[in-house]
Amino acid sequence: MNNQADRIIIFDTTLRDGEQCPGATLNIEEKLVIAKQLSRLGVDVIEAGFAFASPGDFAAVSKIAETVGLPDGPIICSLARAKQDDIKTAAAAIKSAAKGRIHTFLATSDIHLQYKLKKTRPEVVSIARDMVAYAKSFTNDVEFSPEDAGRSDPEFLYEVLTEVIAAGATTVNIPDTVGYTTPGEFGNLIRGIKENVPNITQAIISVHGHNDLGLAVANFLEAVKNGARQLECTINGIGERAGNAALEELVMGLHVRRQYFNPFFGRPADSEAPLTNIDTRQIYKTSRLVSNLTGMLVQPNKAIVGANAFAHESGIHQDGVLKNKLTYEIMDAQLIGLTDNQIVLGKHSGRNAFRSRLKELGFELSENDLNKAFIRFKDVADKKKDISDWDLEAIVNDEIKQVPDLFKIELVQVSCGSNARPTATVTLRTPDGQELTDAAIGTGPVDAVYRAINRVVNVPNDLIEFSVQSVTAGIDALGEVTIRLRYESRVFSGHAANTDIIVASAQAYVNALNRLYAAINQKTNQEVTA
Repeated sequence: MNNQADRIIIFDTTLRDGEQCPGATLNIEEKLVIAKQLSRLGVDVIEAGFAFASPGDFAAVSKIAETVGLPDGPIICSLARAKQDDIKTAAAAIKSAAKGRIHTFLATSDIHLQYKLKKTRPEVVSIARDMVAYAKSFTNDVEFSPEDAGRSDPEFLYEVLTEVIAAGATTVNIPDTVGYTTPGEFGNLIRGIKENVPNITQAIISVHGHNDLGLAVANFLEAVKNGARQLECTINGIGERAGNAALEELVMGLHVRRQYFNPFFGRPADSEAPLTNIDTRQIYKTSRLVSNLTGMLVQPNKAIVGANAFAHESGIHQDGVLKNKLTYEIMDAQLIGLTDNQIVLGKHSGRNAFRSRLKELGFELSENDLNKAFIRFKDVADKKKDISDWDLEAIVNDEIKQVPDLFKIELVQVSCGSNARPTATVTLRTPDGQELTDAAIGTGPVDAVYRAINRVVNVPNDLIEFSVQSVTAGIDALGEVTIRLRYESRVFSGHAANTDIIVASAQAYVNALNRLYAAINQKTNQEVTA
């Protein structure tokens, strides 16, 4: 293996680091849905989780390895600390994948050695070497990360990397764990590794970085210029604290500026060959899916996938774009899969037409999910004359989300007006089958609905985020509601779409409460078992 690969390997860690973002917890079914879409997107490696972290994580990694880790699919990877139990568990989780990888890590910065690990440098070198060798006994594809490499002593870093490559690491990942470095510093770090690690040609140089200073993508692109050939990133840049380097920004940066980056790969500047294996037309769809399932909204001015990324309000800009898009647009919106709202279905459309259109949009649903989505489609079509592709995506994403089936909304009724006190009546079916009805007064219709639901569910929580977005233009547009609740130290998200924004708000709230209620019951059951 040579670290002078002629393209960039895209390592997606949405399902591992991305899921560590507060409120972004996913269940197994949701992770599998995202993993399948990541495969369609064309990522080279999916870091499916941290198998040792919990039975749920192990089950998710195993299911993804079995279902998505096909011979022509991506490498399926599990994270593991540099400990035998972690590594053995990771190996078991990825066992069914045609191509499996173990990604083990150990901190190398002095601050981590002193305060977290409480170990000396020679001890760290020995552990890293031995654990990479142990991982190698399970798979030929082993990745090692010196955690907090960005703040590590370069000479010590070179020593550790030399030892782990000799022990069998095929990828060495250089993490800017706390998002501390600047592009120049990060590029110099990668160059120093190339020049001072004698066996570096036996491994791919990878990079991982957080966006605490807003520099993650810039750092990565500078690393590419200096020899990095694998980029560890997430959809929409989600992740701990300020998030990770965003996959869509990296891929499109390399695509739009191919002429600039080509020479760093030994290519002619005018080469049109892609620098990644990503199918860019799947980017927008993947972004929407991850946003919907995690409850992490994409800011309107977000590069590449934000709602305003291809919008022009300035008169001068509008005039220029109408004459020639290249005046103010450096890429075509269709390149990321953002198409005009082509109306293809209505209330008279049949099941086969519905199934065929979903397949064209990249959705491959089970019979059960297809039935649920078709029922929702018919319901929406009765209320909304024209159904766009965006509407279809919202309907499908809303229906295939796997939320614990506990409390169910049977009725939502609201009375409000300019001189009235907003009042809501709700009827919920409880997990034991009872129908309970209650009413409440609030500062507005949504507040009244939420107060009434809380009286029925009776689970303490704090509403920390409420957001409404329109799927398409028009007064009859589907409204998507995303909320986040806090219970003790945990955050739970809920999402729903409906032409009635009050109903969508109620359903999103109940979805979040169901996640919270399931988590409380699971914790209680574990304590009773213990």
